[in-house]
Amino acid sequence: MEYDVVIVGGGPSGLAAAIKFAQLNKENNTDHSICLLEKGSEIGAHILSGNVFQPNALDELIPNWKELDAPLNVPVKKDKLVFLLEKVGIPVPSFIMPPMNNHGNYVISLGNLCRWLGEQAEQMGVEIFPGFPASKILIEDDKVVGVQTGDMGISESGDVKPGHEPGIEIRAKYTILGEGCRGHLGKQVIQKFNLSDGKDPQHYGIGFKEVWKIKPELHEEGLVVHTNGWPTPFDTPSGSYLYHGENNEVYLGYVIPLDYKNPHLSPFDEFQKWKTHPSIKKYLKGGERLTYGARALIKGGLQSLPKMEFPGGLIIGCNAGTLVFSKIKGSHTAMKSGEIAGQHIFEELQDSSNESYDSRIKNSWIYDELYKSRNFGPFFHKYGALIGAAFNAVDQLIFRGKLPFTLNHPTPDYACLKKADEMPKIEYSKPDGIYSFDKLSSVYLSNTNHEEDQPCHLQLKDSSIPISVNLPLYDEPAQRYCPAGVYEVVEKDNEKKFVINAQNCVHCKTCDIKDPSQNINWVTPEGPGGPNYPNM
Repeated sequence: MEYDVVIVGGGPSGLAAAIKFAQLNKENNTDHSICLLEKGSEIGAHILSGNVFQPNALDELIPNWKELDAPLNVPVKKDKLVFLLEKVGIPVPSFIMPPMNNHGNYVISLGNLCRWLGEQAEQMGVEIFPGFPASKILIEDDKVVGVQTGDMGISESGDVKPGHEPGIEIRAKYTILGEGCRGHLGKQVIQKFNLSDGKDPQHYGIGFKEVWKIKPELHEEGLVVHTNGWPTPFDTPSGSYLYHGENNEVYLGYVIPLDYKNPHLSPFDEFQKWKTHPSIKKYLKGGERLTYGARALIKGGLQSLPKMEFPGGLIIGCNAGTLVFSKIKGSHTAMKSGEIAGQHIFEELQDSSNESYDSRIKNSWIYDELYKSRNFGPFFHKYGALIGAAFNAVDQLIFRGKLPFTLNHPTPDYACLKKADEMPKIEYSKPDGIYSFDKLSSVYLSNTNHEEDQPCHLQLKDSSIPISVNLPLYDEPAQRYCPAGVYEVVEKDNEKKFVINAQNCVHCKTCDIKDPSQNINWVTPEGPGGPNYPNM
């Protein structure tokens, strides 16, 4: 199959690129062909985000979105910042952190917004193929010429099964990679074309989300709450959110930076523990947990942003790293990067482009936001939760993100992990089944499903390393950093074995990032496997 443009990923950046390109096609009476591949079973199935949405990119892309019934129904009415100690929450005046001012923003389901954007794109002539993961990048003469979808009907042992369908080559003049954080193909392209040369290594967090139905008398539609402090230690500056959406639902979650030091730390259990704090569980009392999910997020910012243009295509949105960490927002910048991508590629096809894509990004408001946020993560990494927060308050409130210096964070996240015998063990309480829960019951709520008889998509470069290296040195942290119970160390016949329960994988990519031996390679599984998030 051949197209002028193929887009990989049906998130906000990929869909914005498709829509902008289709708009220009219509305005110029051209018929350039475009398709979009999405690995989820439908657009939105793999989308997970908080989400308080800043609508400026949507305003630019589809100015009449209100008339078209975009699912932005709950404007933010009130912001609360709280610093948590073990038993109490201390209110923090919201004015000291201007990026956290959400006036004019909306509490939304990003998955539902993407579903709506997908409908707009299809109405404009974009061909969308859900359930078709792009598993391989096609390169000829050092130029990307398209992608290949994954094979269907291969057994775990590698044998061809009945109904086997080989992957399809989709060739294009331009390939746009909008896979989201730590994209499988984006990672390869960044390495192949040295796009991160001269940059800090990329940095990540793991973000959790649950949707709860709560009692009407506890619900305050449009209330946005952020916390930091307890339960993580001060050298692991984490944060949380609790957003009151529509229909008496709250969206709540926790974000832990993946440069944490202690291999005994379990991000999932820290999230569950956070919900038991009096400042949080007061909203959840008598409520019902509806859904659960987890996803890595990209937060390296300007110092880690790679070149976004490569021979034959572009890498956009969170696949590159456009999230603004001081706001804990990336959907608007992802959309803007996609909008710019759609215009840039259209002009390239028309031979009318006179500016590189990276130059267009630098001249946009994306760069302005990333610049103002550039020291936010390094301050926390260097000085911890308390002192780092104080420096960030000075930077954002007084200097508006324009301090006359730029900090760096040159250590990759996986290399920040210390040896197990150097760090204190952490004992987590058993879940109470009311506010806190175990991993397996949580994964059940993510509607995760994979064909069991297929090659494992969590590939070990060396199968001996988990037991021979990671276990003695780090107490095999995959048992804890995975939010879905994928990795286990079990004992059989007096021998320890490393077990991979790949069918549980929610596609968060944390293992690909945090494994201290960099031994795990996440690749796309067969077909539409993975979570099926309803309204995350």
